[in-house]
Amino acid sequence: MLLAVIYIAFISLGLPDSLLGSAWPTMSRDLAAPLSWAGGISMVISAGTIISALLSDRMTLRFGVGKVMLASVATTALALLGFSFAANYWTLLLVAIPYGLGAGGVDAALNNYVAIHYASRHMSWLHCMWGVGAALGPYVMGFALTRGQGWAWGYRYIAILQVVLTVVLTLSLPLWKGRGAAAVEAGDIADSAGGKHDAPRGIDEVQAKAKPLGLRQIVAIPGAKPVLVMFFCYCAVESTAGLWASSYMALHHGLDAKTAASWASLFYVGITIGRALSGFMTMRLSDPVMIRIGQLILLCGIVLLMVPFPGRIVALVGLIMIGLGCAPIYPCVIHSTPSYFGADKSQAIVGVQMASAYVGALAVPPIFGVIADRVSISLYPLFMLGILAIMVAMHELLRRTTRRRGGRGDASAVSFA
Repeated sequence: MLLAVIYIAFISLGLPDSLLGSAWPTMSRDLAAPLSWAGGISMVISAGTIISALLSDRMTLRFGVGKVMLASVATTALALLGFSFAANYWTLLLVAIPYGLGAGGVDAALNNYVAIHYASRHMSWLHCMWGVGAALGPYVMGFALTRGQGWAWGYRYIAILQVVLTVVLTLSLPLWKGRGAAAVEAGDIADSAGGKHDAPRGIDEVQAKAKPLGLRQIVAIPGAKPVLVMFFCYCAVESTAGLWASSYMALHHGLDAKTAASWASLFYVGITIGRALSGFMTMRLSDPVMIRIGQLILLCGIVLLMVPFPGRIVALVGLIMIGLGCAPIYPCVIHSTPSYFGADKSQAIVGVQMASAYVGALAVPPIFGVIADRVSISLYPLFMLGILAIMVAMHELLRRTTRRRGGRGDASAVSFA
């Protein structure tokens, strides 16, 4: 039952993430805001997530995963209601603060909990559920727009769903109290090749004795710097792809705003399908191999966007492939974190990883927004290609660093093949 609750929570994480990108062509017109100002809202949300992710280690150790998740989802629900009633751009910026604070805490706490207690396939399938939510978001927004209800009702529908989830999470709080019992698949904690082994000796004991680490202590751990830069680059690519896909299809390929919003959702469909498939592939392939496969597919998708063929179908296929390529990267890196750095350090590392990823989401999409405004939105694929190159380099550096250290953080780490 706990695993079912976690799956539902991951769907809720994805629902709001794609709303801004799909609604912005309409919102910018209604609010008389320039195209690039979507980046400002994205920056505020990301700033909130950075703060809450950095605090997640202390908050989770003090209050537990269940309570942190409940408070975070409730905060997000209230923020989405605020979005739906916003009358101007500056109100959106204000409401974006609690939105970001709610998202970061639950993201870091849940990802680490799953990385410690469940097999790699569950991490992929759970993030597939995030993709289900992210793919449904634009359809909900498109439903509100096509019925003439406006973008405000699109946010309102998602807020109502988040309120329902808050009730479910409240009822589930007793399930989180026995962490050892909650690891319902103690024999299903997998190494990075997807195989089974016994739960690491005293894993809950190790975590219970864990102490919060400072940022300097975390960054000083060998391998931490490459994985943080890698997370920055991954989230930069994903957020740029998701936020500007609708605008790219509308402005570069001439689609109307409603159709562009629906087409942009196919990027998230690609992520969703990819993570469903990745769950099965992780049973046979290691996390590093899955990451490299994702990077290769991502490259192919970006190249398709750059192909100068007439028509829109090639670009559409490219967006789907970018989603497919993104699919295994995030969950596989998160799942391997206890293996690289140890279960006692994993919550602290995951929190900073989340923060680094959100810095990418904060800084990079607005930068591209300025480029799109002042140069051309046609640079969309080239921009992502440059970031992908850095991501690949950092992953290979992480692998070399950990191999020199014997491939694991310490004796409390989950085995890493």
